[in-house]
Amino acid sequence: MMAPIRPPREEPDVRQSPGESERAPTTRGEETRAKILQAALDLFRERGYDETTMRAVAERAGVALGNAYYYYASKEHLLQGYYAKSHADHLAAARPVLEREKDLRGRLLGVVLTKIDTSEPYHRFAGMLFRSAADPKSPLNPFSEASGEVRRQAIELMAEVVRGARKRVPKDLAARLPELLWLYVMGIILFWIHDDSPGRARTRRLAERSTDLIVRLVRLASNPFVAPLRRSALRLLEETVGDRLVGADRVRP
Repeated sequence: MMAPIRPPREEPDVRQSPGESERAPTTRGEETRAKILQAALDLFRERGYDETTMRAVAERAGVALGNAYYYYASKEHLLQGYYAKSHADHLAAARPVLEREKDLRGRLLGVVLTKIDTSEPYHRFAGMLFRSAADPKSPLNPFSEASGEVRRQAIELMAEVVRGARKRVPKDLAARLPELLWLYVMGIILFWIHDDSPGRARTRRLAERSTDLIVRLVRLASNPFVAPLRRSALRLLEETVGDRLVGADRVRP
């Protein structure tokens, strides 16, 4: 079947008036990009992903359809924009926690709770998104190549959680721990998507108790007496997952 004809891309309206700085065009473009993304997220929440069109997004954002396609080639690209925005919001919220907390539990729990807090405005939308993101072949899947950059940045945040902790962990465990912690956070978010308790109380309780358990497991795995078991587990992880989460240049604390 013939693919639908996409309107030609138009250059974004970034014309510079006399006296504006060299930075003005880029800033104007960034503002337009952010306006289009916010319009899309609002429409996704109101109408659902399938019922939202690029034309509707352009109209809501107050830009030409060609401009919308210039910044986001498709609705899938808009969702990748959501992933990037979500991570940027999380990073900003987590920064004070990482500067304040020095033990692994405090750092990990703080990062998990700020992820929940910054995601909360999009709770209903996240449920809609999950239907597409759960498809292993979908570019929206958090394990997909298309999601790779945001995934690597999120794993780097977990590496910072480990790096800044007062308690050191063995080097071999530290090399893979950020990926394991990212997978743990993905599990928390999946639970959060299905949590209808007031204030997501069940998710917060799960985060607090599971963080305690993870810190105890890390402490146990760091014991020299269980080093053979730790190495066996890490070898299994290497054989099954390899570098598929972060690429060949693995994030290392």
